[in-house]
Amino acid sequence: MNRYIAFLRAINVGGHTVKMDHLRTLFEALRFSNVATFIASGNVIFDTKSADTRALEDKIERHLKKALGYDVATFIRSVPEVVAAAEYQPFGPDATRDNGYSMFVVFIREAPSVAGQRKLNGLRTEVDEVHVNGREIYWGIRGGFSDSKLSGALLEKTASLPGTARNITTVRKLAAKYG
Repeated sequence: MNRYIAFLRAINVGGHTVKMDHLRTLFEALRFSNVATFIASGNVIFDTKSADTRALEDKIERHLKKALGYDVATFIRSVPEVVAAAEYQPFGPDATRDNGYSMFVVFIREAPSVAGQRKLNGLRTEVDEVHVNGREIYWGIRGGFSDSKLSGALLEKTASLPGTARNITTVRKLAAKYG
């Protein structure tokens, strides 16, 4: 059995509300086992025999669209991949220890092209740091969130890839609990 974490984009925004117990039943209907959710922001942990994450993303997206009536982009990572994302230090070990610093991980389906990486690097400012590591974009913000000129949507658009962002604290908690 393979254990995965599905990061769902915009499951509970735009007037949509999906209770986590209902989300679990939707994943169980796909014959996944040991289904659990982690906070109400669309993080679903599950086991399956399949090792084809792209096919799993497609299967989940089709099922959620049929069940919920709207698109829910899905980004799957294995537990070791989530642990690696949580442990990765794109801005140095002390970056997130500063109380005025926030860091997010944007999960995308594939690594951005070289041109996409160059464009992402071009978004750096005194407030915002951007770093790409494989299928993750790390976004660090010095100061408050309102000080940033960036957004997850802008990072996606710049990379020319869909994605979904999670605070590094959430990613680390997932890694600690399931890793």
